[in-house]
Amino acid sequence: MMDVTQAGNAGTDWREQAYDLTRGIAAYAACPLVAGLARIIAKHPEADIANAFNHKQVACKMWARDRLFETCGGKYRHIWVLGGWYGVLPAMLFNDARFDITAIDSIDIDPEVSAVAKTLNREAGDRFRAVTGDMYALDYAATRPDLVVNTSCEHIADLRDWLAVLPEGTNVLLQSNDYFSEPTHINCVASLAAFEAMAALKEVRFSGELPTKNYTRFMLIGSV
Repeated sequence: MMDVTQAGNAGTDWREQAYDLTRGIAAYAACPLVAGLARIIAKHPEADIANAFNHKQVACKMWARDRLFETCGGKYRHIWVLGGWYGVLPAMLFNDARFDITAIDSIDIDPEVSAVAKTLNREAGDRFRAVTGDMYALDYAATRPDLVVNTSCEHIADLRDWLAVLPEGTNVLLQSNDYFSEPTHINCVASLAAFEAMAALKEVRFSGELPTKNYTRFMLIGSV
């Protein structure tokens, strides 16, 4: 029986193998997003890209992308993704031919994630910006993005307090979950109805839930 570790791969760092693998998949599938993942593996070995792009994260973002298109269409002038982390959702939107998006800003309070997000979304050029900023301090009224996305509402101590900062009529896509056992989740909700009540959106165009193995993710699309 052949050993799992092939002689040709002996001593090869797993990141090098992952880099070669993702570059190969990107070439085969002609996929800019996978090419971006390969660049991250090569340029940012410290990045927790395996967590950011695990199957649950991908499924939740695909769900957001697909329901957004079905609910509101695919043409956008300017999208803000708050808590954007490594810019995976913008990369998925740019990679989807159904969407016609002029610009996406991925905004995160952690300054260390912007370089990774820029690497992932390099092929979007100046259509993508990675911005370091506090969601409470942003000037929403001056820029008036036509969609504000926050898929990490479980990390916000007072969701209504943040939503009150947005100008009336701002379109939003919000996600939360019932994963109470995660210590960083400081404001989970027990049900979709509880999420709807907490957000108290002026208009709800979509309301739904996505069960996963350890938790259920909830999503609202509408306006404040």
